[in-house]
Amino acid sequence: MTPHRIAVLALDGVVGLDLGTPAQVFGTARTADLTPLYAVEVCTPGRRPVRSTAGFQVLPEHGLELLERADTVIVPGIHEGAPITAGTLEPDVAAALRAAHARGARIMSICTGAFVLAAAGLLAGRRATTHWAYADRFRRLHPAVDLDPEVLFLDSGGILTSAGVAAGIDLCLHVIRTDHGSEVANRTARRCVVPPWREGGQAQYIERPVPRAAEAGTAATREWARQRLHEPIALRDLAGHARMSVRTFTRRFRSETGLSPAQWLLHQRTEHARLLLETTDLPVDRVARHAGFGTTAALRQHFHSRVGVAPTTYRRTFRPTPELASR
Repeated sequence: MTPHRIAVLALDGVVGLDLGTPAQVFGTARTADLTPLYAVEVCTPGRRPVRSTAGFQVLPEHGLELLERADTVIVPGIHEGAPITAGTLEPDVAAALRAAHARGARIMSICTGAFVLAAAGLLAGRRATTHWAYADRFRRLHPAVDLDPEVLFLDSGGILTSAGVAAGIDLCLHVIRTDHGSEVANRTARRCVVPPWREGGQAQYIERPVPRAAEAGTAATREWARQRLHEPIALRDLAGHARMSVRTFTRRFRSETGLSPAQWLLHQRTEHARLLLETTDLPVDRVARHAGFGTTAALRQHFHSRVGVAPTTYRRTFRPTPELASR
C-alpha cells in the first residue's frame, strides 16, 4: 500500500502546534497490521528556514515542488506576515496552492492558515472557518468568503478549514475517518490520547467553568449512556442518573460538551452505527436496533443527514464484498 502523501506548507510566523499536528495525527494512522496510511513532509517557499511563534526555526527538506506531488496540502496557522496583515500572498506560493487544487489535491488549513488559502483565491464564494478571535479581521480582508467562526471545522468540497489550536486535531481525525473509517480514526485518536470525535458544527468556544468541589460533572452519565445506546434513553433518565434536576443537568451538560443531551445522544448513535456498518456483517435493520434508532427508516434518515450517504452505501465503501453490497 502506497501511503497518502501530505505536504505541510510552513510560512513565516507558523504556529508551532499547528505545524506539528498533521505529522502527529496522520503519522499515527495505521492499518491493523501497523502499515502507515499517510506520509507527511514539510516544505517552505524556496526551502528557506521560517520562524515559528514558539521560538524555533523550521529547517525544511523541501520547497514548493512538494505541492506538485502531494495528495493533500495542509497550511498551518500563522500569527504574522502579509496574509494576516494585508490579505496578500507571495505570487509563487499562491500559484502553487492554486495548481495543487486544480489538479485535484485536497487542500486544508488549520486556524489562521485560512488567511493563506483566502489570499490564494481558493475560498471566494465558499464557506470557511478560522480562529474566532481573527474573524473580524478575516471578514475585512476577505468579504467574498462565507466565514462561519462558530464551528470547529468545515469540509467544503475538496477544501477544508478548521478553527484554532485543538480544532486542527479534530479536522485531521475527520479526514482519517472519511478516508479509512471510524475504526482507524478511533484507533488513531486513542494513540494520540484525544477524543475520537468532536462534531464539526460544534461551537468553537465552549464554556467550561471549573466545577465546585461538591459538584459532579456529567462524564459518568455520558459513559453510562454510551453503554446503553440500544435502549430508549430520555432526558429525565440522564438527569436521574446524574442525580440532578433536568434543568441543571441540561445546563451543565451543554457547558461541558457544547451540545444539548439530545444532540449528543444522536451523534453517539450515529457514530456507533458507522462502526457497526464498517466492522460487522449485521443487517441494516439490526444495526438500527443496536444503535438505538429502532427502525431502518430512522437510521437512514439520521445517517444520511449527518454522514451524507445511505447506510448501505456507506457500508459498501468500507466492506465492499458482494454479500454485503447486496444487503
